[in-house]
Amino acid sequence: MTDPPTTRAPRGPVDDDDRYKWTALTNTTAAVFMSGLDGSIVLIALPAIFRGVHLDPLAPGNIAYLLWMIMGYRLVQAVLVVTVGRLGDMYGRVRIYNAGFAVFTFASVLLSFDPFDGGHGAMWLIGWRVVQAVGGSMLTANSAAILTDAFPDEQRGFALGINQVAALAGMFIGLVAGGLLAAWDWRAVFWVNVPVGVFFTLWAYRTLRETGKRGGGRIDWWGNITFAVGLSAVLVAVTFGLQPYGGHTMGWTNPLVDVLIVGGLVLLAAFVVIENRVAAPMIQLSLFRRRAFTFGNLAGLAISIGRGGMQFVLIIWLQGIWLPLHGYDYGDTPLWAGIFMLPLTAGFLAAGPVSGYLSDRLGSRGLATGGAVLFGASFLGLMVLPIDFSYWVFALLIALNGIASGMFASPNSSSIMGSVPAHLRGVASGMRATFQNSGTAVSIGVFFSLMIAGLAGSLPHTLTGGLQQQGVPAHIAGQVGNLPPVSSLFAAQLGVNPIEHLLQPTGALAHLTAAQRQTLTGREFFPSLIAGPFHSGLVVVFAFGATLAFLAAVASLLRGTGTAAKARGPHEAAPTPATSRHPQEK
Repeated sequence: MTDPPTTRAPRGPVDDDDRYKWTALTNTTAAVFMSGLDGSIVLIALPAIFRGVHLDPLAPGNIAYLLWMIMGYRLVQAVLVVTVGRLGDMYGRVRIYNAGFAVFTFASVLLSFDPFDGGHGAMWLIGWRVVQAVGGSMLTANSAAILTDAFPDEQRGFALGINQVAALAGMFIGLVAGGLLAAWDWRAVFWVNVPVGVFFTLWAYRTLRETGKRGGGRIDWWGNITFAVGLSAVLVAVTFGLQPYGGHTMGWTNPLVDVLIVGGLVLLAAFVVIENRVAAPMIQLSLFRRRAFTFGNLAGLAISIGRGGMQFVLIIWLQGIWLPLHGYDYGDTPLWAGIFMLPLTAGFLAAGPVSGYLSDRLGSRGLATGGAVLFGASFLGLMVLPIDFSYWVFALLIALNGIASGMFASPNSSSIMGSVPAHLRGVASGMRATFQNSGTAVSIGVFFSLMIAGLAGSLPHTLTGGLQQQGVPAHIAGQVGNLPPVSSLFAAQLGVNPIEHLLQPTGALAHLTAAQRQTLTGREFFPSLIAGPFHSGLVVVFAFGATLAFLAAVASLLRGTGTAAKARGPHEAAPTPATSRHPQEK
């Protein structure tokens, strides 16, 4: 006799919640992957982009275009994520998130249809990259909050781990994808977003729903203005500081840089004062009373600075020195650099989900701290690596670095997001993303400044002497030798042989012997000359990265034995003592 139909449990809200959380994870993971991908895909595609819009990559005025193509996207994301996270808390996280997908996709379409050449073509790309970053900010600021709303405590670390690994994997997969797509057509690096963006935008509008509590309230205009202008001023100053100024190798002596930094810091100080006085602040400074939130974000900032700077330094090391010395043509080095960086991505992909899963069972502090220590140890290993290294040793070290980043990122995000009350998860997610994106943007300025300072002392003399030994007239050798070191670095990143590029217009090559021309324009001359000065800079850069990693480990230990507050989500019935300690946050 069969059981009557009435004995079967009806499908209820629990089943619906279970399906919804996986839908939210799939959609938000695709979103942060795309946002991370577009933060790096342009790096490898820059040679093809510069050729496509007919820009000389080594012309002094064009260095600014290159810097803004790299920095503009991160700058906008760093500035906007807190604001759009707050808007998500006020008007609905899914609503802001969905709008972000539409903006991101629309900007991707227009990026691929650049109608101009030269500087105007570059400005078109920079402008629409800014719009694309606005959409990306709306996605990244609200994705973690949507997941925190959708998943119960015991699965939250795993979900946030998957999300974080997708964002980081997007950064490094973009390095390979940029090379592959640019080999076909430079516009394809933007086309790739269009079908994915259209599909997931429509799917997000159809399936995602508001599961968190909206905070209501109004916009803190003065807080938003002082924060956005202040942080923008500091990050713009970093960009100008990397450009040559008045005969100096960098622009840190430029009065405009000083004004921007001082003015930006004053505005950020005013922002803190405003946030303590207004009734509906842009961010909740009281969140910093929570140890897990404060020290988790400080640790994340330190790791972000180290990771972002290392990415660019390794690309330049591979493209400018190691690959040419091993027989790769300059035009092929961007693609191969991305391929040889794959162990780093593999480390992310392997460690991120596992550490997120383990953090749900073992806690966040031990895993995040161990990841930060391993991250620093990998920097120490890279610091002692010879300039012409054995690839398998290099691959092992960057794989360990990737594993360390994955070990750190998932538990750290879970700890931060689990420490805040449910109605502030949007702004907390935005604050976490601001620390991360600001760290990446600042890291470029810090690491490049250290590297350029190391090159400036010996590169001009080394380059001038090497050219003269091959028969180049002294005055021409002096001109080329005094090329700003930042140009040499970006020449390496763009897959350009600067010696051939700079000597060709002078006519000096025509007066040299065939053997001299072959030496100067070959693969080994420039890498061999730059190797010594570059390695000196690498030691300083990697020592700084290791110091940041160990500071992150200390901050991670200080977060406490567990999350400071198990903030209640839709699956939980009552507030916890941690949230009741701060009634002003309710």
